[in-house]
Amino acid sequence: MQIKRFFAPDMRQAIRLVREEIGPDAVILSNERVAGGVEIVAATDYDEAQLAAPESAAQEQTPPPAVAAQPPSTPTPGANLKNIWSQEPTLVEMRDELRTLRGLLVDQLSGLAWGELARHRPVYARLLRRLLALGLAPELAGQLASTAQEQRDYDHSWRLALGGLAHRLPVAGDDLMQRGGVVALVGPTGVGKTTTAAKLAARFVLRNGANRVAFVTTDCYRVGAQDQLRSYARILGVPMHVAQDSAGLHDTLANLYDKDLVIVDTAGMSQRDMRLTEQLGMLDREHDTVHTYLVLATNMQRSVVYETVKSFTAVPLAGCMLTKIDEAVSLGAALSALIEYQLPVAYVSDGQRVPEDLHIARQHSLVARSVSIMQQPGVTNEFDELAAVAMGEMVAHAHG
Repeated sequence: MQIKRFFAPDMRQAIRLVREEIGPDAVILSNERVAGGVEIVAATDYDEAQLAAPESAAQEQTPPPAVAAQPPSTPTPGANLKNIWSQEPTLVEMRDELRTLRGLLVDQLSGLAWGELARHRPVYARLLRRLLALGLAPELAGQLASTAQEQRDYDHSWRLALGGLAHRLPVAGDDLMQRGGVVALVGPTGVGKTTTAAKLAARFVLRNGANRVAFVTTDCYRVGAQDQLRSYARILGVPMHVAQDSAGLHDTLANLYDKDLVIVDTAGMSQRDMRLTEQLGMLDREHDTVHTYLVLATNMQRSVVYETVKSFTAVPLAGCMLTKIDEAVSLGAALSALIEYQLPVAYVSDGQRVPEDLHIARQHSLVARSVSIMQQPGVTNEFDELAAVAMGEMVAHAHG
């Protein structure tokens, strides 16, 4: 391990000196403003475990027999590093500064990367920026841009990229109104499960009559949770049943064998709720007869979308239903997650009207809607910034 001090007129030049002399693996131990500029203490071949090693080793070893006093030895690199850290009372603050510096470097690198792409691969760069502006995951956007890029005709390449996105997007390909069966809707609180259940039931009633459909709810956790579904059941003229546990669900479904469509509305729970396992377990035990669909709101942040899909795939999912498209500022996060997890879309919902605002999912319609949202006034600038952030993520990942 090597520890060195660097002086420069400003932070940018100081970091450049560190990278040139020590290399990209240098760790900044401290930085402060001094007369004439900035002083940085940096190390290479750094192992944070060495900080605790001398102390823990001393505690574990048996004291050796007494020997004659020896002249002071040269401090070890570990001891030097320990002394430097002990002189820094604000370790957390220093690490925060290090993260800030890394962020600044990533921003600068992302800007340079865009410039390099624009010069050497102009069509690819333009495609990538627009695909990232759709909100797509950086890896997916890069794959689509690489596949679709052409030497001259950007418009043709853009159409190829959108066609590639539509081709990758899995859709259910059948209509529940024709197939029927037992359909369970799962998902977090507030994504529109109950309203989606009502829309499905209303579509079925219009085609087949109210005597061929029934509601079942497993939501026994919240006071008044069943009131909304009961209201829809009364309006549509269909029966509603409550199942409090796995045995109750099994018996209720057995008693509804003569119904062409049974819609199970489950309790809305966060993907981090410990009770989620219990709810999903009820459905898993009925997986031979129940087709389970994840209801996914498209107005959620990308990280929440991915976490939600990952959590609810604990049970076999027949597909998903996208909701709140009319409230979304981007569909890219949802589309990226569905492509990554190969979760087919059955229906999309873009409003509160029952049942008018429920539509069978079509690949090209979803992609066209995604582009339309991006082109709305006030959205383009926001997603230009999103594209820049995504490019920064790509650069940060590339430079580890």
